[in-house]
Amino acid sequence: MTNNIGVLGCGWLGFPLAKKLVQLDYIVHGTTTSQTKIDVLSESGIIPYQISLTKTQIVGDIAHFLSQLDILIVNVPPRLRGAGQKENYVSKIQLLSKAVAKHGPSKLLFVSSTSVYGDVTGEVTEQTAPKPTTESGKQLLQSEDLIQSLEGLQTSIIRFGGLIGPNRNPVTMLSGRQGLKNGNDFINLIHLEDCIHMIITILTRNYWGEVFNGVYPDHPTKKEFYTLQAEKMGIPAPDYLPSQTLHSGKRVISKNFLDKYHKFNTPISE
Repeated sequence: MTNNIGVLGCGWLGFPLAKKLVQLDYIVHGTTTSQTKIDVLSESGIIPYQISLTKTQIVGDIAHFLSQLDILIVNVPPRLRGAGQKENYVSKIQLLSKAVAKHGPSKLLFVSSTSVYGDVTGEVTEQTAPKPTTESGKQLLQSEDLIQSLEGLQTSIIRFGGLIGPNRNPVTMLSGRQGLKNGNDFINLIHLEDCIHMIITILTRNYWGEVFNGVYPDHPTKKEFYTLQAEKMGIPAPDYLPSQTLHSGKRVISKNFLDKYHKFNTPISE
């Protein structure tokens, strides 16, 4: 059994993932950029490290962190949304790749995003050619290529759709907004618990050398889903403009994972 697992980025997804791995009796090493979170990680049974990736250097003892690991999970999303967010994410991953090649584990799971598919329409599987349109999607795809090109390392990529779960629901940002477009587009979301379930399945079943889409199998329209979510939360529903198209946009399928394993835990509608 592989015992030592590192989670680079113990945030909204990485922290509960690391805690679950501890429960499963793995030795878990986790990183945070904040000194105040060191004790929080330690109290959860996670061996803590304060490490930050920048475009010019890695701040913290990355060599010691990597040298302890059998498997590294890279869960550091690009910060390219909002005003002033223009970071060079690819440079960060280049520096990390060099450190992994020098000090690192034999296996690496890279958490990416379905944004690499861009504005492709219709059914999207892992066989669909990525055509990113956003800066985030473009840099994630370049970073995927960097990770997959590392020699002597078993890698897998998991491309998650929109994340939903505790204290994270897109309807809170859409509530009460009027005249929204694309109400009949499919949603491509995944619950936090499903993310953790997928990652642990990949680790325990040794699904290496693969690319996985991570999206819940149900695909209601945006209008259907966000109206229902607003009702459940007791907040004003978003208003969408009428559309002549019944269903549109892309529908991302987790084909590769579902072909291997057909059981998810928590519907995103809960």
